[in-house]
Amino acid sequence: MSFESLSDFIKVLEKNDELIRIKTEVDSDLEITEIADRVVKQNGPALLFENVKNSDMPVLINAFGSYKRMELALGVENLDQIADRIEEYLNTPVPENIFDKLKTIPLLKEVSDFFPVTVKNAPCQEVIKTDVDLAELPVLKCWPKDGGKFFTLPLIFTKNLKTGQQNMGMYRMQVYDKDTTGMHWHIHKDGAANYRNYLNENKKMEVAVAIGADPATIYSSTAPLPAQIDEMIFSGFLRKKPVEMVKCKTVDLKVPANAEIILEGYVDPEELRREGPFGDHTGYYSLADDYPAFHVKTITHRKNAIYNATIVGKPPMEDCYIAKATERIFLPLLKMTLPEVVDMNLPLEGVFHNCAIISIDKSYPGQAKKVMHALWGMGQMMYTKMIIIVDSDVDVHDLSTVAWKVFNNIDAGRDVEIVEGPLDALDHASPRARIGNKMGIDATKAWPEEGHTREWPPEIEMSDNIKDLVDKRWDEYGISWKED
Repeated sequence: MSFESLSDFIKVLEKNDELIRIKTEVDSDLEITEIADRVVKQNGPALLFENVKNSDMPVLINAFGSYKRMELALGVENLDQIADRIEEYLNTPVPENIFDKLKTIPLLKEVSDFFPVTVKNAPCQEVIKTDVDLAELPVLKCWPKDGGKFFTLPLIFTKNLKTGQQNMGMYRMQVYDKDTTGMHWHIHKDGAANYRNYLNENKKMEVAVAIGADPATIYSSTAPLPAQIDEMIFSGFLRKKPVEMVKCKTVDLKVPANAEIILEGYVDPEELRREGPFGDHTGYYSLADDYPAFHVKTITHRKNAIYNATIVGKPPMEDCYIAKATERIFLPLLKMTLPEVVDMNLPLEGVFHNCAIISIDKSYPGQAKKVMHALWGMGQMMYTKMIIIVDSDVDVHDLSTVAWKVFNNIDAGRDVEIVEGPLDALDHASPRARIGNKMGIDATKAWPEEGHTREWPPEIEMSDNIKDLVDKRWDEYGISWKED
């Protein structure tokens, strides 16, 4: 099932007992954060605050904050189903004759349905305001030491100055005044690359921001796609139908027609402002720094718009489940490049980029280190501070077993790899910003060719016939206890 709008998603969440409406007045300044943080930490539901102080708009938060809600958001029973679809496309053979070509027609028809379509009239433009006042929106101040209020779930649309291709990304935006925000473009992101093109040409950059789109489009804004792939096409793939787009009223950009709120304006390449601090998904405050400023000239929105937000902080948080979706969805692409990879786990505590656990089908010496370095050379995997490689028989999602393998299998001199390279802009541990040391751990069984000249001991395992015997006689033993 796919959704046309955020409102459609809310209805399904409510139908599945995955949403609570809160009618008590709440404050967007810290109070909503504390409520949402308690709920997400206890695996609670999405929250729709219908009475937010000093605003007519309700606030939706924690809409993606569980595995079940991520599955509902993307219209699947299991996130691996999306990975299976990707794998099906990747494994489609090149047609060799007319009959093979005919077989691919249904697949090509399906692919054609992924491309966005442009409409003339859109719900997101039911109300148009040129007298901009961002204070009318229930933007959250999330944590006590934050530099101000922040848009935390904005879909930011920019255009490549050279090619004209649109890009959508998600970057936080600090509110400075009634019509200006920060634009927290990390140096490695596509939005920042587009910005640098305008900076080099000394041209103002048109920007549009959507708040509250359909869930597949929201997710797509976070997906680690290659720069040449349009996020709207990927959203269409997830939805199995095209995203409707509409041209903005005052800038030459297109935005999701069924979004809740649209901000239109520009970034002046010569203007930087101090942005932050901000309580970030690492669980620490990211420090203040200079970033471009976004000048909002027009706001359009639905008549009964809903403000969509998230909070980030010490894991687990809502964004952790978005990251887990990425882990499952993009595994086939990882396997396409590294066919020895069996599975991957990005632990919640690693907050996207601090840890990756990879199992491989090891077939030659040094293969684990080859995989580490290959991963560090792949897109956003370059940020990964720790990569742990285990053998194919290890369940990477069983952290106890992974820890047991690491603690027992490694020789620090042989199996630990330290390299220097790019780090995420939010990393606070490296001595220098955005660059530092990363560690790879080879916890696979060491081979003689890798320098392990001693015999490798077998793992302890009871024989199957004794296991079967004990299974059959278990009730005879009279063993029972009360679990805590």
